[in-house]
Amino acid sequence: MTSLFDPTTLGAIDVANRVVMAPLTRNRATEDDAPMEMHVDYYRQRASAGLIITEATQISPEGKGYAWTPGIHSDVQVERWKAVTDAVHAAGGKIVLQLWHVGRISHTSLQADGKDPVAPSAVQAEGVQTFDGEKMVQVSAPRALEAPEIQRIVGDFRKATLNAKAAGFDGVEVHAANGYLIDQFLKDGPNRRADAYGGSFENRVKLLGEVLDAVIGAWDPARVGVRISPFSAANAAEDSRPKALAEFVVDYLAGRGLAYLHMVEGQTGGPRDAAGLTPEILTDLRARFDGAWMGNNGYDRDLAMAQVEDGAVDAVAFGRPFIANPDLVLRLREGAHMNEGNPETYYGGGRDGFTDYPFLRDEAA
Repeated sequence: MTSLFDPTTLGAIDVANRVVMAPLTRNRATEDDAPMEMHVDYYRQRASAGLIITEATQISPEGKGYAWTPGIHSDVQVERWKAVTDAVHAAGGKIVLQLWHVGRISHTSLQADGKDPVAPSAVQAEGVQTFDGEKMVQVSAPRALEAPEIQRIVGDFRKATLNAKAAGFDGVEVHAANGYLIDQFLKDGPNRRADAYGGSFENRVKLLGEVLDAVIGAWDPARVGVRISPFSAANAAEDSRPKALAEFVVDYLAGRGLAYLHMVEGQTGGPRDAAGLTPEILTDLRARFDGAWMGNNGYDRDLAMAQVEDGAVDAVAFGRPFIANPDLVLRLREGAHMNEGNPETYYGGGRDGFTDYPFLRDEAA
């Protein structure tokens, strides 16, 4: 029987266990959107995860939506990320970079020259806020991308992939979830376009397909993962037919030789049965995909172990438990107690609440 703690292969990435560190935005980058020395320690501490997926990392200045998030579009950013990957590898871990463009989930104060954020359509994400470095603010009204501009963004994904490769990552994950740019194109709530990128599922998946072609053109597809959240309304991105969208996207991604498909099950950070999602639907979706399947959202130890043992998932991505438990794999394996995280230090700040959570072995000493 397969265990959560057994090694496996995600595409071309050999991992020591099936516990994955999910991407976690922590808002601690420098003014030039680069990781700091404390990021080296933070990720090294969590290297016992089978795979680390970094915090979402913008592919360009335009792709930024929050203060103090890192990028992968400058030489200094590549250099700083190289220090992170070197540390993780020295500790025996594997790490991939999540490629991110926020689309409309941004504010003019975070954009170059105060420009409007971009989106598939000029539809504001009502009620959604972002952090501008001083306070929470309503995201700005976006402008609709012109078709030629989309190719520039596709090129940015390719360049970011090459930069990730140069920084020593084991692969990349394309962020097509949680209401950010690619997810905005996938869903008919934010996507009101009447051209080749809007309307039908075939049209709405076009950007994801072009991005994947560009990323795979820059790196082996077996080192490329994709994260999707078809049943989630995160960041006000909803679809009128989430189940049909999920089936179409999973079918579309099958057969591409990807490292894995990372599914946010239900509402991001919320109910696993959002938008009518059931275990039966998940079973059907899993059967449609021919590669490694990574489950995420609302997993605890018992559910993760059962899902892996039943073959429902090949790996499980844990998010917030990794914030307060750098040795989460050990704690899960031993059924040990978990440290409680401090929400006041989740976003922004220094090492407090970032690199100072205790390890189980230290507690026992």
